[in-house]
Amino acid sequence: MTSSLEGIRVVDISRELAGPLCGQMLADHGAEVFKVEPPAGDETRFWGPPFVRENQSAYFTGLNRNKKNISLDLRTEAGQAVLRRMLADADVLIENFKAGTLAKWGLSDEILREEFPRLVHCRITGYGTDGPLGGAPGYDAVIQAGSGLMSINGEADGPEMRIGIPLVDIVTSLNGLAGILMALRARETTGRGQLLDMALLDSALSILHPHAYTYLASGRDPVRTGVAHPTISPYETFQAADGPFFLGVGNDNQFRKAVRVLHAEKELSAPEFETNPSRVANREKLREKLGELIGQWNRDDLAAAMIEAGVPAGPVNQVSEALAAPQVRHRDMVVELDDYTGIGLPIKLTETPGAVKFGPRSRGQDNREILAHFGFTEEEAERLEADGIVSAHEQVETPWPADKPRA
Repeated sequence: MTSSLEGIRVVDISRELAGPLCGQMLADHGAEVFKVEPPAGDETRFWGPPFVRENQSAYFTGLNRNKKNISLDLRTEAGQAVLRRMLADADVLIENFKAGTLAKWGLSDEILREEFPRLVHCRITGYGTDGPLGGAPGYDAVIQAGSGLMSINGEADGPEMRIGIPLVDIVTSLNGLAGILMALRARETTGRGQLLDMALLDSALSILHPHAYTYLASGRDPVRTGVAHPTISPYETFQAADGPFFLGVGNDNQFRKAVRVLHAEKELSAPEFETNPSRVANREKLREKLGELIGQWNRDDLAAAMIEAGVPAGPVNQVSEALAAPQVRHRDMVVELDDYTGIGLPIKLTETPGAVKFGPRSRGQDNREILAHFGFTEEEAERLEADGIVSAHEQVETPWPADKPRA
């Protein structure tokens, strides 16, 4: 089957997370993605332990499959000339350099637009390139702090906490994917590409729901509620007999069903628990009663009973438990291919499905193939390697030694 993005060529000169993940998603669905790494390598290669193999951290592995790899020194004029030849035949450029870097290399927004009018240029920065914080550096956690996300994450009586995954980077990459597809669709009508201006700050604020709207409606800062939902009850974690269990009641009908599963009509049929607003107002009393009832059940038995009754609920799994879960395996969300093991594709298209074709390449593994693809002769490729513009293929095919600790 043909994947949906076959024929789209992407030059990915980004590093770390938001850009590489965006490029990987495009590659998963058939785009031909060329990852350009500096001679020292993408820094996330070394964000470990754990490591999958020499110079390839687990972190890097999760962001760079299905991409061909060239190691190119973009700090040099010759390297910039190679990039220009690649862009002349590309549909998409993904980059997350410090503001002004491309302009310093003679590839300002204006020049990119003039020289490569069909190019979709996805630029990812922390705060954008102008305004009071324009061009300032910004990692995921720093943006979580400044956007208000940390202020609503954590226990009510505890400190503000970072969300446990790089959520801002991930959401920015998803927004970047959507924006690139929109720009490619617009190009079918206009014949022109465009700049896609992505800022981590914007993506962070876009997911501050419902808390931003709570403030806009009330004028009061939201408070931390821990794992509990701020406006729905019960929607939180309880302790079953054999571990943590999450009960997610979204409406009054589901609450009545949950009460029947727990055989608690007598304890929980009072008017103070009849509607969601009344349950929210009396959440502490409700939490105590539910805790006593749920504590008498094993997690799997209670999950099966709740699901059969139509109530969303389930055990709080460790990552190992989640990856081994039968439904996860049924959905092909763990992929094993040769020496690569990773997470499957969440976007499942019936007519033009994506696929994992190969794992991350070592730095410079596809130098000659990529150069030939963009019209460089063997002599030109040899000269670029001899001059250090293109770094020689880094041989890192040996898996991490069994007697060497990964973590």
